[in-house]
Amino acid sequence: MRWPTRSTRRTRPPPPAPPPSADTPRTGPAVSPWAAGPLPLLPDGTVITRKQLATALRRFRPVYPRPGRTGFRHWVPSWRQTLGLFGLVATVVAGVLTIMFMRTAIPAGLNAFATQQDNVYYWADGSEMARTGEVDRQDTPLAKVPEKVRWAALAAENETFYSDSGVSVSGMVRAVSRMVAGADTQGGSTITQQYVKNAYLNQRQTFSRKLTEMFIAIKLDNRMSKDEILEQYLNTSWYGRGAYGIQRAAHAYYGKDVSQLNASEGAFLASLLKGAALYDPASGAGNHKRAVERWSWVLDRMVATGKLSQQERAQYTRFPEPIAPPKVTGLAGQTGYLVETARAYLLAHSHVSEREFALGGYQIRTTFEKKRMAALTRAVERARDGLAPDRRAADRDVRVGAASVATDGRVVALYGGSDYLEQGFNDANSSVVPAGSAFTPFVYAAALRDGVQRERGKPRTGVTPATLYDGDDKVSLQTPEGPYWDRSGKIVRAVNDGERSWGKISLKDAVAQSVNTPMMQLGMDVGLDRVGEVGVQAGLLESSLGGKPPSFPLGTATPSAIRMADAYATFAAKGRHAEPYSVAGLRRNGDDVPVARPESEQALPPHVAGAVDDALREAVRDGTAKPAQAAGPGTAGKTGTAQDNKSAWYVGYRGSLSTAVSLARIDPRTQELLPLDGIGGTPEGTVGSSLPIKLWTRYMTAMQEP
Repeated sequence: MRWPTRSTRRTRPPPPAPPPSADTPRTGPAVSPWAAGPLPLLPDGTVITRKQLATALRRFRPVYPRPGRTGFRHWVPSWRQTLGLFGLVATVVAGVLTIMFMRTAIPAGLNAFATQQDNVYYWADGSEMARTGEVDRQDTPLAKVPEKVRWAALAAENETFYSDSGVSVSGMVRAVSRMVAGADTQGGSTITQQYVKNAYLNQRQTFSRKLTEMFIAIKLDNRMSKDEILEQYLNTSWYGRGAYGIQRAAHAYYGKDVSQLNASEGAFLASLLKGAALYDPASGAGNHKRAVERWSWVLDRMVATGKLSQQERAQYTRFPEPIAPPKVTGLAGQTGYLVETARAYLLAHSHVSEREFALGGYQIRTTFEKKRMAALTRAVERARDGLAPDRRAADRDVRVGAASVATDGRVVALYGGSDYLEQGFNDANSSVVPAGSAFTPFVYAAALRDGVQRERGKPRTGVTPATLYDGDDKVSLQTPEGPYWDRSGKIVRAVNDGERSWGKISLKDAVAQSVNTPMMQLGMDVGLDRVGEVGVQAGLLESSLGGKPPSFPLGTATPSAIRMADAYATFAAKGRHAEPYSVAGLRRNGDDVPVARPESEQALPPHVAGAVDDALREAVRDGTAKPAQAAGPGTAGKTGTAQDNKSAWYVGYRGSLSTAVSLARIDPRTQELLPLDGIGGTPEGTVGSSLPIKLWTRYMTAMQEP
C-alpha cells in the first residue's frame, strides 16, 4: 500500500547513525522526527515529506458542509448526498425490521379473555336465566353467522380482507408518521391485525406494539385461512353492553341468536366495531344519529363492494332499533340456587370437567320453569309474612326449603333460601331436616310389597290397606322375639301426637290420619332394612337414611325437599321412578355436549303404588291434609312432623307434579335444629306447623296444575 502523492521518488536510505559513544550527550531538547530529513514510513522504504503528507490529508477533508459553495448552498446537501443518506437510513431500517420480524413469533397462547367465555343458563322455555363468568362471550362457528352479516363487518372494517396480506401499508405509514409527530398510533388496521391485538396483545396504542401486531399478522395470515381468522375476529371483538363476540352481541342488541340476524342488523353490529360507546343508541346523547349514519354507510359500502344488491338495499330504509339493554342477570334471589343445582348436575352427569367448565362457553338448558319458580317464590314470601322475628323468638332462624319435581324427573322449581347472595346454602337440596311422619308412606309401601313377619321362624304374611293395627297411644313396641327393650332396660313405647288413642285402625287410615303407633310397629314387622330399601327405590338417597333406630319408620331420615318430591312422584306415576334432573341440554360453540338424562323404571309394583296413592288422597279428603283440598280434585299428600317437633313437612302431588315443602329452625352458630314450639304465634304445645301445607296449597292453587 502506498500513500497517494503526485510524485513518488525513491531515495537511498540514510546511513545508520553511529552508536552512541560515551561522548554523546543523552539529554537535551526534543528534536522533530523530520529535523534530520525524510522519515521512512513503509517497509518497502517509501518515505513521505511534510508537503506530501499535507497534500494527502487535503484529499480526505470533509465533503459537508459543501466546499466551494457560499451562503445557504454551503449547507444544503447535494442530491447525491441526500440519496446516499436516504439509502443508508433505509438499509439500516430494513435491516432492523428484518431482524425484528424474524425474532417475533406468534404467541403460544391467547389472552385469557380471548379464550375465557361465560356460561349461559336458560329457562326451560329457552329464555336466558343467568350468565356466570368474568367475560360475557360465546364462541360461534363462522358457518352460523349469515353471509350478509359477515360482509357487513368486512365492509365496515376491511373490505380487502380476502385479498390482503394481513397488514395495511397505509396504516403502517400512518403509525410511523404519528409516532414521529409524538402521537399514539391508531386506525388503519386490517381485521387480521385487529384479531392479533384482541387475541395476543394488549390494547395500548404504541409504536412497538403496532410493529409487533403487524409482524404477527403477516405470519398469522400465512398460517391460518381467512375464514379461520374472520371467525376468531368475530368471536373476540368488543361490541359494548358487556358483550364480547357477535353471538353475545346479537343477544344483547336484538335478543336473538346470531344465525337469525339479517343484513340490516348485521350492519348496525358492524358499526359498533368502530366504537361501541359512540354508536350504541342507549349509551349517550348523539349516539343514535351517529349509529344511523354509520349503519347507512355500511349498507352502502356493501352495495359498492357487490355484496348487497340495490334491490335488497332498498328494503332497508328503517334503522333496526336495538332492544333496551338487558338487565344484568346475576345470581341474586333464587337464581343462584338454580344455577348451582344445574351446575352440580351437569358436572356429575357429563364428561365435562370442572376446569373445562370454568373456561366457559357452555349453554345450559335447564328444566326450571319461569312461571312455576315465580309462583313458588311468591308462596314462600307470603308464608313468611306471617312470621315476626322482631317480636317472637320462635320466628327467628326459620328455614324453608321447597321443590317441585315432575313424574319424569324434571326439577321444575325450587326455593333454596331468602337470597343466594346472602345464604349460599340451598335448603331445597339440604339433608338436615328430618322427614317426620311424611316418611310413613314408604313404610306402608314396604309392608304392602314384602309383607310382615311377627314371629321368628314363621313365614312372612301379606297385609292389605284394610289390615288392622293397634292405634292406641303408648303401646309397647314388639319384635319377633318379644318386646323391644332400650339400653336403659325399659320397654320402648310408641307415642301418638296429642297422646290420642285410636283403637284398632286400618293401615290406610293410619297413614291418612298420621297415627304413629301403627306405623312404628309396622316398620318393625316389615323390617327396617326393607323399609329403607323401598325409600331408596322410590327416590331417596341411601346417605340420607342414617341409622335405623326403632323410630326410623316415623321419619328420622333427613332427605332433601328435591328427593322427597321425587319419591312421592313415584306414587303418582304408578310406581315408575325417574331420578331428578335439572339439565335438559348442553351445548358449546354450537355443538351438543352429551349429558346423561335418567330413564324411568318400575321401582314399585303398580298395585302397591296405587294403594299408597289412595291413602294419600284419603289424607286430603278426610285426614291431616284437608287444607290441601283447595288445590283441586285429585290432590294427594301427607303432612309430616318430627317426634321432637323440630321439623314440619308437607309433600303432595296433583297430576304429574309433586312438590315438597320443609320447615325448620336452625341455630346459625351451632347449626343445630331448634324446636318449632310457638312458631308463627301458634299456642304452646301445638305439634308441627301449618305453614308448609298452606304454602303448598297456595302455590298449587296459583299454578292450577291439570
